[in-house]
Amino acid sequence: MKKFTLLLLVVSVVFLVACARGATPTTAPTAETGAVTEQPAPTPVPTKQEQPEAGSLLEVVRQRGKLICGANANLPGFGYLDQEGNYAGFDIDFCRALAAAIFDDPNAVEFRPLTAKERFPAVQTGEVDVLIRNTTWTLTRDTSVGLDFGVVTFYDGQGIMVRKEDNITKLEDLQGAAICVTTGTTTELNLADQMRARGIDYTPVVFETADGTFGAYEEGRCDAVTTDKSGLVARKSLLKDPDAHIILEETLSKEPLGPAVLQGDPIWHDVVMWTVFATIQAEEFGITSQNIDDFMDSEDPGIRRFLGLEGELGKNLGLTNDFAYRIIKHMGNYGEIYERNLGPDTPFNLPRGLNDLWTRGGLLYSPPFR
Repeated sequence: MKKFTLLLLVVSVVFLVACARGATPTTAPTAETGAVTEQPAPTPVPTKQEQPEAGSLLEVVRQRGKLICGANANLPGFGYLDQEGNYAGFDIDFCRALAAAIFDDPNAVEFRPLTAKERFPAVQTGEVDVLIRNTTWTLTRDTSVGLDFGVVTFYDGQGIMVRKEDNITKLEDLQGAAICVTTGTTTELNLADQMRARGIDYTPVVFETADGTFGAYEEGRCDAVTTDKSGLVARKSLLKDPDAHIILEETLSKEPLGPAVLQGDPIWHDVVMWTVFATIQAEEFGITSQNIDDFMDSEDPGIRRFLGLEGELGKNLGLTNDFAYRIIKHMGNYGEIYERNLGPDTPFNLPRGLNDLWTRGGLLYSPPFR
C-alpha cells in the first residue's frame, strides 16, 4: 500500500510539472486540425551599425577614395564653374559637405556636369553616387524614376521672366505668347498645367539645355522664359542688360529642391540626409566654421552628441562620430553656405524666406541628433 501511494505521488508531481510547462507553450494548434506546429522565435532586427556595409554605396565610395557628385555647371549661385575653372555654388557646397563627412576632405569629390535630361539616367546607371543639381522632389521621381530624395536644401517656386518693354505684369498678358522652357523638367509640365487651367493659349519653345533656353530668350525667339525663380535670378545676372528684364511676382508651383540617390540603399540615403541635417542643426546651435572649436568644451549634452564627444551617432551611420564636426569645420553651417553663395554679398541677394530656420519663420528643421 505504501509503495502504491508513493508511486501515485510521483505520477502526480510529473503531471503538475508538465502542466506548469504548458503555461508558456512554444507550440500552438493549427486553426483547421488542432495539430501542434512549432512557432518560430522572433528574428531580432539588427541595428544599423550591425548591418553589413558591403552592399552599400557608402563602402564603395569609401574604397574608391572619392565621391562622384552629379551637378550643374551652368547655374550661377548653385552650380557653375568659377573664373579659375573650379566648381562652385550652393549645391556644390553640399557635395563637398558630404565628402567632408566621409573623408574629412571636402575636395575628395569628382563633379559630373549633367543636363536636365541626363541627370536621372546618371543616377540609375550608377554613373554618379548622388545627384545634387537643382532637382525638384516629386512623387513620380520618388517612385517610377526610382530616386530617394534626402532633405530639401532649397524651397523654391517656378516663375516667369519677361522684358520690361513688353509691359507684361501677369500670366494672362502672355495670351498667344511664345515661352522658352527646358524640356524634361517639372518646369515644362507646370507651365502646361497653369496655362491650361487659366485658358491661356501659348506656344512652348523647348530646348534640352538651360543654355539653349536662355540663349533663345535673349535672342528674342520667345516672349518669356520660365524656370525656378532662383534660376531666373541667377540667369538674369548673365544677360547682356539684366535691368531690361523683370521676374513676375506670380509663383506657378512648389519646387522643393534637394539631393537624390538611387532607391534601395538605406545606409547611403541616411548618410546623405544627415549630412544636410547637420548643417541645419549647427546653425540652430549657433555653431559656425569659425567658432566650432569653442564648443568642444561645451557641457550641453545635445551639442556634445552632435560634435561626437559623446555617444556613437556617427558609428550608427557608418561614419566617424565626429562627422558633423568635419562638415561644419570645412564647409560651415547652412546659413554660411547660403550667405556665401546667395546672400547679400553676392550678385543674387536672395532673401532667406522659407529657407530660414523654423525658429525664424522658415521651413528648415532638423530631427534631433540623439
